[in-house]
Amino acid sequence: MNSMIRTATLGLCLLSCSVAYAEDKIGVIAPLSGSFARLGAQLVDGATIAVAANKNGQPISIITADDKCDAAGGTAAAKQMVQANVMIVVGFLCAESLEAALPILSQKGIPVITPGVRSQTLTELRADQTYPVFRVAPSDHNEANETGDILTGLWHSTPFAIIDDGTIFGRELATGVRTRLEEKGLKPVFTDTYRPGLDNQNALVGRLKRAGATQVFVGGERDDVAAIGRSALALSYPLVVVSGEALNAPGNGSDLPVGTLMIAPREPQTLESAHNAKNSIELAGKVPEGYTVPAFAAAEAAIQVLTAAQSQAGSLTELLHKNVFETALGSVQFDARGERIADTYRLQKYDGSQFVLETN
Repeated sequence: MNSMIRTATLGLCLLSCSVAYAEDKIGVIAPLSGSFARLGAQLVDGATIAVAANKNGQPISIITADDKCDAAGGTAAAKQMVQANVMIVVGFLCAESLEAALPILSQKGIPVITPGVRSQTLTELRADQTYPVFRVAPSDHNEANETGDILTGLWHSTPFAIIDDGTIFGRELATGVRTRLEEKGLKPVFTDTYRPGLDNQNALVGRLKRAGATQVFVGGERDDVAAIGRSALALSYPLVVVSGEALNAPGNGSDLPVGTLMIAPREPQTLESAHNAKNSIELAGKVPEGYTVPAFAAAEAAIQVLTAAQSQAGSLTELLHKNVFETALGSVQFDARGERIADTYRLQKYDGSQFVLETN
């Protein structure tokens, strides 16, 4: 009898031990080949280093897959994750691969935390139910609203203009900012779609001057913003030029005039909350640039929700909606659509070599 009890007890112990020490798996999907491979490597590095830096909770392993930044790759990567029994996926830089992967991952209840795809895909927009996608980067919708809110404080008594370069991105950003400003009771004295890619924008600046605008928001590329600024200086017209995150991109022409304003999130590696992540990344022999810190933060959220699942009822998707996660990007909380709830955009001024926070 005692032998039977000991055998049963040993069996229960082995079962409980196997449950207690079962290894959770985080999938990382990124372009690991092709022209976006360098960015994909940053994403994998950030997530892998975050898991290695995790000192608490159950053991966690990383499973990687190459989505090639296209639909076929996204489908193949999602199937690989399902076969590997991952609990949650971090990654995606391309909307095409995410869109293809979502139905497969969603069917198995595998949520996605992406640091790279900011706009909702057609798959998400056409779905009757919300797909389990969570974005640690601010959405395009938030960009327009936060930009408009900042400009409201700057332009409450100033004649301003809003212009765009005619591209989908530029037009949608400019329209979103204009709509937000009009909601606050502010209307531009001038709107226009300009011709991009010109060496100078004298004619455009002349129209701005005649309209009486002293401030202008530009939905366009860095080189066009630089050309508008140069033309204003050449015409001795004190025009304050403001634009968005596109100003962070490398320019092909002349530099931006000193005093150009940008409304954008701060670079992730410069955030106070990223101090430990930056150290961990550097100790691993990597550079905290590009998607490395955002991927680190996305993996931190994944680790924390897996830990929460040990003591809280609900699916991982439900827990991602209801918890707040402390990450390298700061506190991360998601709304009903999986978009990050945060005030992340800041007014920054170009000092001739870089953008610095504008405190005025």
